[in-house]
Amino acid sequence: MINHESLIKQLFEIKAIRFGKFKLKSGIFSPIYINFRVIISYPKLLRDISNLVWEVVVKNDIKTELICGVPYTALPIAACVSVDHNVPMLIRRREAKDYGTKQIIEGEFKNGQNCLIVEDVVTTGGSIYETYVELKKVYINVTDAVVLMDRGQGGRDRLLKDGIKLHSVFELNNVLNYLTREGLIDETMFTEVSSFILNNQYQVNLVNSVAQKKTKISYKERAKLVSNPVAKRIFNLMEDKKTNLALSADITNCSELLRIADLLGPHICILKVHVDIMVDFSSQFIQLLQELAKKHDFVIFEDRKFADIGNTVKEQYSRGIYKIRDWADLINAHGVPGDGVLLGLKEEALGYDRGCLLVAQMTSLGALTNCGYSDAVVQMAERSSEFVIGFISTSKLIDGENFLYMTPGVNMAVSGDELGQQYLTPEIVVRDRQCDVIIVGRGIYNALDPLSEAIRYKEAGFKAYLQRLEL
Repeated sequence: MINHESLIKQLFEIKAIRFGKFKLKSGIFSPIYINFRVIISYPKLLRDISNLVWEVVVKNDIKTELICGVPYTALPIAACVSVDHNVPMLIRRREAKDYGTKQIIEGEFKNGQNCLIVEDVVTTGGSIYETYVELKKVYINVTDAVVLMDRGQGGRDRLLKDGIKLHSVFELNNVLNYLTREGLIDETMFTEVSSFILNNQYQVNLVNSVAQKKTKISYKERAKLVSNPVAKRIFNLMEDKKTNLALSADITNCSELLRIADLLGPHICILKVHVDIMVDFSSQFIQLLQELAKKHDFVIFEDRKFADIGNTVKEQYSRGIYKIRDWADLINAHGVPGDGVLLGLKEEALGYDRGCLLVAQMTSLGALTNCGYSDAVVQMAERSSEFVIGFISTSKLIDGENFLYMTPGVNMAVSGDELGQQYLTPEIVVRDRQCDVIIVGRGIYNALDPLSEAIRYKEAGFKAYLQRLEL
């Protein structure tokens, strides 16, 4: 069996994977550039890669009668697979000839045959989709595609929407982890590339009709549409305090967290904490935190991300040393366990003014929260809308104004025009993607002047909200 890590190292050594500053077709600059065209000059490497492609076919039990490489880089890979495993190959031309048969698809085939598409790199999945369309025109079926490198920027979800299941030999997040572990790139480059990938996602939800419907009613008006007291309070205080900023206080020391909460409390709507990382947690800390929340009028959000069966989350929520239910206005949960996780939490929340967010999308590289998962989470929320007040997500998921959308990964780093939209700015999150609350952490409390930085984010976030109302 071919060693995947050895091949990653070879691809790095021949500069098929490069790091630096590269202008992309879109005009923005990327810290990573993948150029697999050079593989054709390394015959053994080309053969090894084609064998890995076939391993993916066998592992996933993909039944195929034909193979078609996306022009041009994937053509030699597909050709090797075709020769080595006796699978007839087709070629898709970029454009039809103006003489002869004038065909786009070249090769021998029959109506209804199943064809595997092979590609070198997938970002949005556009090239695979174009190939799929041309094959469909000549009555060839496509259900699967294999790619050498999936950049993890949304192409897999986009293709799945079109009925194409994408399989990959390498995923970029795993490649980055290996290169960093081997010292071939440093932690700074790892972080830069990871941020670029996360903040340049192909948003499947942004191209459907739901996302095109702009949220043009105010927070105050939306407060009247909801019955949950926590949701109502958040919408009202965002309008009253003129802030849609949530501070992610991932701080481990109680006194430092209280200091930051007191300093920045007037400028935030929500304080998000991880109580289980506090090294000196005490009931007195909770009492002081609640006093600050009342003093500065902000909601306390415990970022526990409950993800177990109903009976277990009941215990985690209301008992133990943290007794989260007694003091956290807002919690969140994963949808993986199904409705049971919400049933357990709701049962313990009876008699308390409490709300819950469901994690619908995550910004961590390689997250498994694809569009199918997000759709299922939305359905869970709708079934428990008296308790679930919204989502952790990077875009608005459904029509309607009853749910709150909170987005992490917001960054206002000034990096010039060259970087284009590498970061999820408040404008992108609130004005363009129709989300409500920006979540910012170390970018504020680790700044030289946290107060000034918090005010800067607060003003930018609320300005984006006002711009959204005017669209």
